[in-house]
Amino acid sequence: MLINTERLTIRNLVSSDINDFHHYRSNPEVTKYQGFDVFSLEQAKAFIEENARKEFGTPGEWVQFAIENKTTGRLIGDCAIKLDQYDIRLAEIGITISPGEQKKGFAKETMLGILEYLFSRDDFHRVTEIVDAENEASIQLLKSLGFRPEGHFIENIFFKGKWGSEYQFAMLRKDWQQLKDREVNNNH
Repeated sequence: MLINTERLTIRNLVSSDINDFHHYRSNPEVTKYQGFDVFSLEQAKAFIEENARKEFGTPGEWVQFAIENKTTGRLIGDCAIKLDQYDIRLAEIGITISPGEQKKGFAKETMLGILEYLFSRDDFHRVTEIVDAENEASIQLLKSLGFRPEGHFIENIFFKGKWGSEYQFAMLRKDWQQLKDREVNNNH
């Protein structure tokens, strides 16, 4: 899979991404709201090697992709897509952006690129994202893109030594089309 946006390339992870990948994946602030903890260099290498072999499209399998800044050629984050195990017209997504690259619109640009890619697939119907209830930046991003809050799960996950709560957001094909139509109308 390869997605190009104005400033970013979303592509498979490769071994040369290791230093940038490990830099932010070893940061406790980055992993604070994630389902994973800080990565050692060895864990980061193994993760990249495992994901480099994966191809998008296997139902039920998370595939992690690199988010590369076209200007610098450097890895600034990663994103994951998982097609539903039982219905490939449904997918779940997630994004991680390096702290030094946050608040620059890269997460939104990545999301728009992924949404465009998924909804351009024949019969693709729905995208969900599950986010930690304390992750205000991600919640605001999803709302700004027109994702609908669908569920609030109270203390549904035990990780990092405590019970956490999560929200589920979703976007349907028709929601995406409305977003695209508004964009077209606003540009005229």
